[in-house]
Amino acid sequence: MSATATMGDQGRRLSGSRRRRGGGLPPVLLAFILVPLLVEATWVLWPAIQGFYLSTLKWDGITSPEFVGSSNYRAMIHDPVFQTAFKNTIIWLVLFGGLSILGGLGMAMLLQRDRRGVSFYRSVLFLPVVLSMTAGALVWGVFLQPDGPANQVLKLLGLGSFQHFWLADPKVALYSMTLPALWRQIGYLMVLFIAGLKAIDPQLYEAARIDGASRWQEFRHITIPQLRSVNGVVIAVTIIDALRSFDVVWALTRGGPYHSTELLSTYMYSEAFQSRQLGYASALAVVIFLLASAVIVTHLVRAFREDSD
Repeated sequence: MSATATMGDQGRRLSGSRRRRGGGLPPVLLAFILVPLLVEATWVLWPAIQGFYLSTLKWDGITSPEFVGSSNYRAMIHDPVFQTAFKNTIIWLVLFGGLSILGGLGMAMLLQRDRRGVSFYRSVLFLPVVLSMTAGALVWGVFLQPDGPANQVLKLLGLGSFQHFWLADPKVALYSMTLPALWRQIGYLMVLFIAGLKAIDPQLYEAARIDGASRWQEFRHITIPQLRSVNGVVIAVTIIDALRSFDVVWALTRGGPYHSTELLSTYMYSEAFQSRQLGYASALAVVIFLLASAVIVTHLVRAFREDSD
């Protein structure tokens, strides 16, 4: 009887000791988790929730807000400026996003190998990332003026028929602004792709060459699949950057002429701080959030399905 009780006490002490060793996280580790979570909830999640609430109000920021339900969203359907901004945002997402990914991958393929002078070219391409986009856009604004270097170069090359009022012609203004935006984004994506390319095992290429694979086959069957994890990051970053593009458009055209370069981000800003329609601007912000979420979730679902196959 006594031996049984002693064994029971030892078992309870051992169990309690195991719980003390395995139960709960160390306080320092717990602080590293909870503090960033609290900061994120205070400065990101709570304002986002407030944004959803503000989108149901009619409010100029001064007088008392009035609850209008889904009125702001229904007003968008009949708003021609919103329709133009939404269409331009989709064009910008495809054009800016697609060209920046292709350009970043192309530059990474050219500059991935450590050769003499390659660091200089990498630095030149990455330099726009550390510069202010607004300052860079103002320089590009001078370059794209009617009597600026762009038209002068075309004239010297005998291509005078291609001269345009690049930022004043509604037909080409949106496309002209992709050049300054790409100037900055390609260097950033190049760095991400170079990191991914350097992680690929060189033996895969050696084995492919022994089997007689061409450069295109190596790129298609080795490089692209091996970059799958990097591609996910690049696509997510590019989508977010495309949808929040504001500085380059605002510095060059402010959404004009005649709203031909208006994006959802610039329209949201003008509605909030120029027209003082904070409720309508919040509804535009919700649309941007939903658009970004839909594109990213669609891509992630497709990526997971390819991984599972």
